[in-house]
Amino acid sequence: MTRLISKAAILGLVVTAGLTLAGCQSAPETPEASLYQKLGKRAGIAQIVEDLLFLIVDDERINQQFKGLDVASFHRNLTDQLCQLSGGPCTYSGRGMREVHADMAITDTQFNALTENLILAMEENGVGTGAQNRLLKRLIPLYPDVRNL
Repeated sequence: MTRLISKAAILGLVVTAGLTLAGCQSAPETPEASLYQKLGKRAGIAQIVEDLLFLIVDDERINQQFKGLDVASFHRNLTDQLCQLSGGPCTYSGRGMREVHADMAITDTQFNALTENLILAMEENGVGTGAQNRLLKRLIPLYPDVRNL
C-alpha cells in the first residue's frame, strides 16, 4: 500500500531538520563585517587610493587625464568619497562628479582602465572579491556623471 505524504508533513520534516542542524553549530554566527571594515577602514582606503595613484601614473591609457593634478587633494577627496560610499564615518566634500569631469571627454576605455586599476589596488591590499564587488556596485551610479552622459 502506497502512503501519500502531505506537503505539511514534508515542511515539518524540513523545519525540524533545519532546527536540529542549527542546534549543532558550535558558535553563533557573527554579523558580516561592513564594507568599510573590509576595506581596512579609513587607513586601508587611504592606502588603496595611494596604490591606485601609482597604478595611474604607470598606465598610459589614462595617465594623460591626470597631468597637473593636485595629488594631495585628489588623494584626500577620493579617500573621503570611498570611505563615505563604503559606509564609513567620512564625508566627501569635493566637487560633484559631473563638474569635476566636465571637460575631460572620458571614454569607456579610460573609465574601465581606472576601474581595473582600482581593482588591482584593492587586490594589492588584500581586499576580497566580495568586498571589491560591493564597492564597485556603489560606484556604478557615478558612471553617467563621470562620462558626462
